[in-house]
Amino acid sequence: MLVIYQDEFAGLRDQMVETQIRARGISDPTVLNAMRKVPRHLFVPTQHQSSAYEDYPLPIGEDQTISQPYIVGYMTEAIHPGKEDVVLEIGTGSGYQAAVLAEIVKEVYTLEIIPQLGMMAKERLKILGYNNVHAKVSDGYHGWSEFAPFDAIIVTAAAEEIPEPLIDQLKEGGSMIIPVGSSFDVQNLVLVTKKNGKVNIKKLLPVRFVPFTRD
Repeated sequence: MLVIYQDEFAGLRDQMVETQIRARGISDPTVLNAMRKVPRHLFVPTQHQSSAYEDYPLPIGEDQTISQPYIVGYMTEAIHPGKEDVVLEIGTGSGYQAAVLAEIVKEVYTLEIIPQLGMMAKERLKILGYNNVHAKVSDGYHGWSEFAPFDAIIVTAAAEEIPEPLIDQLKEGGSMIIPVGSSFDVQNLVLVTKKNGKVNIKKLLPVRFVPFTRD
């Protein structure tokens, strides 16, 4: 993946990977390398760039946030991404998670329901050279059936229940990671796997995400 930008934050990015991600148990080398490459500071508003490599969420406008780096690493590793995989992301936000995935997998399809965020992310990803990311403004509940089934699905907003269309669009042997629960309570990050025609659901850890919104 060719990304062209002034990289004065490279040292902070390396430090982020070592102290916030690897040190907390994320070990997949493809995930660690992707997070070393992606310029997180270019996915947040200018006034927050100095904090881009700290381990906490940051506002990106429209009452939405970019997830803390550790959670991005955790969710990415949990789906075991491979270089030939096609991945669906629900909740493009600033485009950061899509960029991390794009460094690892063959194709990324990403949906954002908020038009301003979706259009800005699409343009940002294009400028940075992520030609294997396909972005659209749409209600993510219904997924993107045109390109299904997907090897993996990442959902970056908390749903009160797992959307059935997303389960249907998950390939046999695939994995989906999604925060589940009310925006007024602690949510659980859940791993959904599909094997031998059966759907298995496993709780991973408590989290706090912005709510899954619908049209």
